[in-house]
This record gives sequence, structure tokens and C-alpha cells, in this order.
Amino acid sequence: MADTPNTPDQSANPPAGPSVRILGQYVKDLSFENPGAPDTLRGSAAQPNIDLGIDVRVRALDSENFEVELLLSAKAQRENATLFVCELSYAGLFQIRGMDEQAREAFLLVEAPRLTFPFAREIVASATQNGGFPPLMLEPVDFAALYRQQLAQRAQGGAANPPAGNA
Repeated sequence: MADTPNTPDQSANPPAGPSVRILGQYVKDLSFENPGAPDTLRGSAAQPNIDLGIDVRVRALDSENFEVELLLSAKAQRENATLFVCELSYAGLFQIRGMDEQAREAFLLVEAPRLTFPFAREIVASATQNGGFPPLMLEPVDFAALYRQQLAQRAQGGAANPPAGNA
């Protein structure tokens, strides 16, 4: 019988490192208003003006679980008449382990919204199309640039502690 070295089983103790799990995604609130229908559904040569808004909110549920909420809003107007108003609150529930505070903040404000945005985008497109308009296809959002902008604003303001998580 050959002697085998007594080495610990690597599978019994996996290396500890950061881990992220998406526990769920869901619509928290969806509103679509079509106040001028059916008059505003008739064709017009004038292109509507669309005001878009996006916000990211982070809420800690406990030390490992976080809700990341995307707030999307779109308001279309033509010649001072409101065509539609669409507002969506879409959230993801994330479990994060083994990440330092700075990396966790960056993940929650950049990667988490980047992962959930395509689903929210589809909901907005479907809502506008179901309202009788062409689907509103939102352009991809550079959440990293928004986060860098937020960090620069913090540095200028001299904020010692980062905010709870709005981008």
C-alpha cells in the first residue's frame, strides 16, 4: 500500500471570496396613462418630445440582502398635449457575501441595475405599445458613468460618508 500525502479536501472548504446571488426580480409599481386617447392616437407629422428619467435606489434589508430599485419614467408630449406617461419601479433582490463596503456599493449602483435594466426596458416598451403607441425602446444606460459622476460630486462636496445608495 502506497503512502498518500495527507492533504485537506479542497471541495470541503471552498475558498472564501465574494459571492453574489440574484434572489428575484419584480415589478413594484407600473403606471401607464393615456390621457388624450383616442384623439392623441391619430397620426401626426410632428414628432413627440419625450422626457426620460432614471433613478437607482438601494435599500439594505439586512447585512447580506439588498433591494436595488430602478425607477424609470417617460412622458411624451406633442404640441402641449400629453400623449402618454409611463412610470415603472422595477426591483431586484440581491444577496452579497464577502465584499468590502466600497466594492458592494459599486456593485449595487452599477452592476445590479445593469443586470435588471433589460427587463425593465422590455416592460416599458410593452406598456407603451399596449397603450397604442410605438414601443418606447430605451437606450442602454451607462450606470458606471453615473456612479463615477456621483463619486465626483461627493468628492467636491466633501462628503465623508457615502449616501445610502441613490444614483
